[in-house]
Amino acid sequence: FARDPRFNILLLPQNVGKRKAQIAAIRRSAGDMVLNVDSDTILASDVIRKLVPKMQDAAVGAAMGQLTARNRNDSWLTRLIDMEYWLACNEERAAQARFGAVMCCCGPCVMYRRSALASLLDQYESQYFRGKPSDFGEDRHLTILMLKAGFRTEYVPSAIAATVVPNKLGPYLRQQLRWARSTFRDTLLGLRLLPNLNRFLTLDVVGQNLGPLLLALSVLTGLAQLALTGTAPWLAALMIVAMTMIRCSVVALRARQLRFLGFSLHTFINIFLLL
Repeated sequence: FARDPRFNILLLPQNVGKRKAQIAAIRRSAGDMVLNVDSDTILASDVIRKLVPKMQDAAVGAAMGQLTARNRNDSWLTRLIDMEYWLACNEERAAQARFGAVMCCCGPCVMYRRSALASLLDQYESQYFRGKPSDFGEDRHLTILMLKAGFRTEYVPSAIAATVVPNKLGPYLRQQLRWARSTFRDTLLGLRLLPNLNRFLTLDVVGQNLGPLLLALSVLTGLAQLALTGTAPWLAALMIVAMTMIRCSVVALRARQLRFLGFSLHTFINIFLLL
């Protein structure tokens, strides 16, 4: 690609992290649109053709595609993550897009309006967390900045991007911890947005942040009951099982794929490891 005159390859003197690399490329760009693609991602051949029509509206600052696991068949974990991505895109992002406010446009496949980016780069570059330059949560923070600036953010399910996902529990848990930190931190930064957004989005953001905390509290209460009284918290356990099976069954019907019934296994990872 370096020998192709249509490409301009930027080599930074050292590894400065994703955020500064993004900013260096954006400042050297000249097109109306900027397509961000992670290095472990392969795009379908029609991704740009699918994303561009959504960007015809000048009010749209960013549009993301649908993510799938490129290495889905590697292990039981990658199959679960592939289903998790389907849910995140076709439930969460799709619902948020109904109101023009996808709360996190994912880095593996997202198109930005360059003029919108140009007005936000200084804020994006100068983000600090606990007194230090932030080195995580770039995608969510940039999306929040877009929304705060008054732009809409969209989701295009037909623009498919296949990305490599962790195939072992250790890397997966570290990834999820990093994403969780970003979710909680940038939700606080985006609280001022909520009064200007639809009530569903307010409920969605509150649910994303309170849901895991309430589930963790339920699990701790159940363990305390078991330790102090010797009785198992059957009601709470049955409630979690019922909610899991209902959710997985609905998704299996929507996607017309029985494999989503197997996503119920993710509940055990969620409760006993992620929480």
